[in-house]
Amino acid sequence: MTLQLNAPVPPMEAKSVDEIPTGDEWQYEPKWDGFRCVAFRDGDEIYLQSKAGQPLARYFPDVVAALAQLSAKRFVLDGELVIPVNGALVFDELQLRLHPAASRVQKLAAAHPAMMVVFDLLADESGKSLLALPLRDRRKQLEAFAAEHLKAKTAIRLSPATTKLAAAQKWFDKVGGDLDGVMAKQIDAAYASGERTAMVKVKQIRTVDCVVGGFRYASNAPVLGSLLLGLYDDGGLLHHVGFTSGFKATERKELAKRFEALKKPPGFTGNAPGGPSRWSTERSGEWEPLDPVTVVEVTYDHFTGGRFRHGTKILRYRQDKAPRQCTMDQVEGREGKSLALL
Repeated sequence: MTLQLNAPVPPMEAKSVDEIPTGDEWQYEPKWDGFRCVAFRDGDEIYLQSKAGQPLARYFPDVVAALAQLSAKRFVLDGELVIPVNGALVFDELQLRLHPAASRVQKLAAAHPAMMVVFDLLADESGKSLLALPLRDRRKQLEAFAAEHLKAKTAIRLSPATTKLAAAQKWFDKVGGDLDGVMAKQIDAAYASGERTAMVKVKQIRTVDCVVGGFRYASNAPVLGSLLLGLYDDGGLLHHVGFTSGFKATERKELAKRFEALKKPPGFTGNAPGGPSRWSTERSGEWEPLDPVTVVEVTYDHFTGGRFRHGTKILRYRQDKAPRQCTMDQVEGREGKSLALL
């Protein structure tokens, strides 16, 4: 029997909620900071599929090799690709893998091998689809699969799961480093491929005061596109740590005028957009430096690798706070290591 499931299989998705749901109908899991991946194996054929349905195997040959070493010859696993460096997961190492040169990918894989953290079994060793089974049954089969085929501390690992709210809360308290939040899944629900009906995600929302060290124009008009945020280190250098862009269309023109009046190099004196940060893109070089006199309080959900992983939202301008008070110690401790969970 060959696989009943063939790629692409749209992964089950999650709605965002503000609090961890409670009740006997929920199973909780850590939300890892990585790339979603569905792994198919049918004999010697192994295929890695991204969340968007694209092939990933060429960028993660180390994961393909690890899956090929499993004694199980047929399966479909749902999970997350992550890369540990010095005991912590580093998201930008994943981004570096998306390189057109195979030699470059091989070099990166040798330096920092990736892992796949699995949290669902979509087809068993006979090739039978498990999508219609409730999560409680799929989890039992996944744990049995892991006990037989996944060795401890290797590249393919089982993600923990619990039905105890207290355990989920402990994971939630560690959010900000390896963990991107907590997932809650309806334990009696089938696998809702491509839907957001039986799974939710919870992230911690925190606030931090940042200096505006630069801005970008919108791509299609001479109005404000985004503000570039910075924090000072102990040596007095201002490092670029992220951006905010959630402005109303009616205020973008006036905001552009406001910040054009503050144009002054260098803007950032430490890591800058387009500088040494591995988060840089071609577009990140197109920015205007500002006199670092504006302070904004923003909300964020994840700080890792010296940067906000996602865009932030402005709560207010802080005329009452000196820019030099906007220091890195506000986000210290937000890059915790949670690999011990695996």
